[in-house]
Amino acid sequence: VQLVESGGGLVQPGGSLKLSCEASGFTFSRTGMTWVRQAPGQGLEWVSSISDFGRHDVYANSVKGRFTISRDNSKNILYLQMNALRSEDTAVYYCVKGFKNPSGTYSPSSQGTQVTVSS
Repeated sequence: VQLVESGGGLVQPGGSLKLSCEASGFTFSRTGMTWVRQAPGQGLEWVSSISDFGRHDVYANSVKGRFTISRDNSKNILYLQMNALRSEDTAVYYCVKGFKNPSGTYSPSSQGTQVTVSS
């Protein structure tokens, strides 16, 4: 299993970024996927999940209405469109296999991509 995130960077409050996660080593099109994030000094926070065919998606209240998760199963890529970014969105963002975990625990195995929201 390999997951490689990209698309992070420095953006001003109110700005937008689109994160990507390239997946390999498993049947991506049959696997729900999730974005989680870790802010400085904080634990992992679940952000959003999408079902295997993309028909069902869910969001944390903190990002609902601002972030959109999507996927392209023909390319094995997961996306996270982030709009109206706030300073509190500053974090390292990771993609992980699986739909939202009822236990709330995640163990990213990838490097993640840094998102910094600052003026």
